[in-house]
Amino acid sequence: MPPIVKIILCALCLLPLVGCATLEAAPVFIPTGLATALPDALPSASPNAVTATPFQPLPPSPTLLPSPTHTPSPTLPPPTPTSPPRITLLFTGVIVPARCVQAAIDARDDPDYIYDEVRQVISQADIAIGTLNATISDYPPHTGCTITFVLVGDSRNADALQRAGFDVMSVATNHIKNCGIGDCGDRAFIDTLDNLRRVGILPVGAGMNLAEALQPAVLEVAGVRFGIVSLGMIESMTFAAEDKPGIAVLNDENLPAAIQAARQVSDVVIAMPHWGPEDSALPNEYQLHYAQAAVTAGADVVVGNHTHVVQAIQQIDGIDVFYGLGNFVFDQNWDLAHQQGVILLLNFEGSAYVGYELIPTHVDFDGTVHLAGPEEAAQILARIQQASESLK
Repeated sequence: MPPIVKIILCALCLLPLVGCATLEAAPVFIPTGLATALPDALPSASPNAVTATPFQPLPPSPTLLPSPTHTPSPTLPPPTPTSPPRITLLFTGVIVPARCVQAAIDARDDPDYIYDEVRQVISQADIAIGTLNATISDYPPHTGCTITFVLVGDSRNADALQRAGFDVMSVATNHIKNCGIGDCGDRAFIDTLDNLRRVGILPVGAGMNLAEALQPAVLEVAGVRFGIVSLGMIESMTFAAEDKPGIAVLNDENLPAAIQAARQVSDVVIAMPHWGPEDSALPNEYQLHYAQAAVTAGADVVVGNHTHVVQAIQQIDGIDVFYGLGNFVFDQNWDLAHQQGVILLLNFEGSAYVGYELIPTHVDFDGTVHLAGPEEAAQILARIQQASESLK
């Protein structure tokens, strides 16, 4: 049985909002003995300084460089009396500040309430990475709280994400070109990238052409360079080409090329595929295929998203693959499983990956994110464990 760890828990979000308390949680599913505990007192921010490599737009119609041969991680220097720095990366499920969430933001004139209960958890990480599956632009009209596949939020959402503590946003997603206006073209898409960069969040997985979309986001913490690549396969209208803006296409050519290129400038490479069927805790054949391809190409960890429900965790050749983290911010309250997700913490000692932690979450209809209470947390983790066992 996995060890019990301390996590911050709130009352179930189906009840009126109450204060948070530190409780002994249900066992957090952490296989292979890689358990660590969250600190009893969460600092307001990470003590490690983060240096981001500035985004460098490529010249028009660039020629993609040949895929480099994979080389192993750089050899660490001889040990010294000083222990390697402890570094934590945080990942969330899908973030969709649109439809009923945007309507609630408009009614309150406040985009920050969404993250009030998880801000401390996000900001304590050395690098916090989300997955944005909507546009952030002031050009499209707000849809209101209606049933629509046009997922648009206004520019205030970028500021709210920054104040919540996010550093990177994976944008190789299937709704990243949504606009809902016939003359929009790529305007809302480009606005999204610009709004994220305006507040200091690095978008990864999209650009003005395919070569830009394949560029990694590289951030350095305590001398360790973390390279993140993101590719998507769900909606072909979003795909970038040599002379077309869009997202990096997840396929057998681009995935290893992106990972191997990131390896040249990073000590740790994390692949973030946007993949898989909605509503299923079990990964499909495409996810299994690309998970193996990412591991073969040299990814150190694989963190996927899109499915709107939590999915299995699998270890392939010693590499952890997280197939889906569920919903983090969305209005899908028609099914409890779609209101649930996990915050994933990846722990490193220097460049060495030493394990992970899962913090179950629950999101309300208006987008407010809560840390799940003990019973709901146990339910979420049990679903992940059951799906993971089925892959063995």
